[in-house]
Amino acid sequence: MPNKNVRPFLEALAGHWPDAKTELVYSDVYTLLVSVVLSAQATDISVNKATGPLFKLAGTPQAMVALGVEGVGRYIRTIGLWQGKARNVVALSEILVAQYGGEVPHDRDALEALPGVGRKTANVVLNVAFGEPTIAVDTHLFRLGNRTGLAPGATVRVVEDQLLKRIPPDMLMHAHHWLILHGRYICKARLPECWRCNAAPWCGLKTKSPPPAVKPPSRKHVAA
Repeated sequence: MPNKNVRPFLEALAGHWPDAKTELVYSDVYTLLVSVVLSAQATDISVNKATGPLFKLAGTPQAMVALGVEGVGRYIRTIGLWQGKARNVVALSEILVAQYGGEVPHDRDALEALPGVGRKTANVVLNVAFGEPTIAVDTHLFRLGNRTGLAPGATVRVVEDQLLKRIPPDMLMHAHHWLILHGRYICKARLPECWRCNAAPWCGLKTKSPPPAVKPPSRKHVAA
């Protein structure tokens, strides 16, 4: 994607997703953090179904520690890798209580030191909760970065660095939400729906996918 196409490409996404935000349901920084940890290799829909009942009972680090690994596990069994995630949620809650007075730290290194929290999760929390212009590269952003030519790279970190370099500073705050929603609902993994993409004119994908063929109406044979 030529540099001249980056801004109009993102402006087209912004026009399609003017109210773009995370689809995880949360009430504060702590429940956001837990939701993002649980969302690894899982859909936001599946996480929201589990955290609704979980957060009613344990919406604070103290309550989550009291619930314990087995208790947390009962609520998140429908989420992939739930055993390890239950352990991580309780362990990170213990650290928040012991070291940060039950608060989620506004610091990348401190966040990434928590069990189950990697760079992507830290980027989401820093962006959504603390208003930092970070880019959280998930499978959607990695795919779009390479497919569109916006930020090609062989690794997640390379794509992130490319995005931070190429996205105009005034668009960084919301860009990762535009890209996530676009990748989730239009520029899909198996088949990008280029025919309904308003950013297609600026996209670097050489062969755009055509609209699905319209099937002719079936004719009912009438007996003579």
